[in-house]
Amino acid sequence: MLRIIESGLETTVQDLGRYGNYHYGVPPSGAADKYSFVVGNILLGNPIEFAGLEITLIGSKIEFEKSSVICITGAPTQPYLNNQAIPMWENVKVNVGDILHFSPLSQGVKAYLCISGGIQVPEVLGSRSTYLYNQFGGFEGRKLRSGDCVPVGEPLPGVFKHVGKSVPSSFLPVFSTLNELRVVMGLSGALISDEGVKSFLNSEWKVSTESNRVAYRFNGGSIGFRNTHQSFGAGDSSSNVVDIIYPIGVIMVPNEEEVIVLLNDGTTGGGFVTIGTVISPDLDLIAQSRPMTKSRFLAVTMDQAIEARKERQKKISDLTELLR
Repeated sequence: MLRIIESGLETTVQDLGRYGNYHYGVPPSGAADKYSFVVGNILLGNPIEFAGLEITLIGSKIEFEKSSVICITGAPTQPYLNNQAIPMWENVKVNVGDILHFSPLSQGVKAYLCISGGIQVPEVLGSRSTYLYNQFGGFEGRKLRSGDCVPVGEPLPGVFKHVGKSVPSSFLPVFSTLNELRVVMGLSGALISDEGVKSFLNSEWKVSTESNRVAYRFNGGSIGFRNTHQSFGAGDSSSNVVDIIYPIGVIMVPNEEEVIVLLNDGTTGGGFVTIGTVISPDLDLIAQSRPMTKSRFLAVTMDQAIEARKERQKKISDLTELLR
């Protein structure tokens, strides 16, 4: 068990997400920064889908009631075990009674605590991920609270031999205050004027404080709509369309001064004009962006998007081979 002494700001159980239910209105949820999460499991020798804890900005204080091996990945923080600093991106042994706590994250938004054997809460629709807004999955469908006892699996065979193993610096993510986000243009983007598309791609956008696991809001640019007659049922605003399906990463344009990118807990459809979709490898960058982080959107082709995904998969495969 992990006994939660102090809850932190928002710590939830997450894995790689639940899939196959999006058409029922159930988003995938799962780790917001998938790369950092997967690397943590690879380092421990866990299957990459094993559940861990996602820590937001201010971490929990946790007592271990079982000896095991852990690693901490994601946004930079200083973890302490029994008040002694321990490294991130490295396997660390924990004993019964040890207490882990974290400094506030110095960059980014999400850090991850992975443990050998994984977090063993019940699966809901094939996943242990927490979906906060419908309150299911994870630990009782909610963020962790002081006094919670979170079940963990038995340490995997041989894991104690890998204490001290770490991730090479060339595989570590970079946390920046200026991100370039690649976008496949399309969907209902034909309702945006040519000048509006140019402005979207040429503007520097800033992350709004109204951003979370559901969606990130960006402002700072300006996007003009085409002067077209609205379809029946679309509403009166130029930003409205008849309801359409939203893929994860879709970029909605609710008005001329703002865009919204849907993330892992996002709604599955709605009635806003959509100008394109952020490619999946770059969603991690959004999830790790703090308010006022600057971003630019870069149009790419479908082939370029697929190549970027292959590059991410190869990087993960190379790291897996290196850490065996």
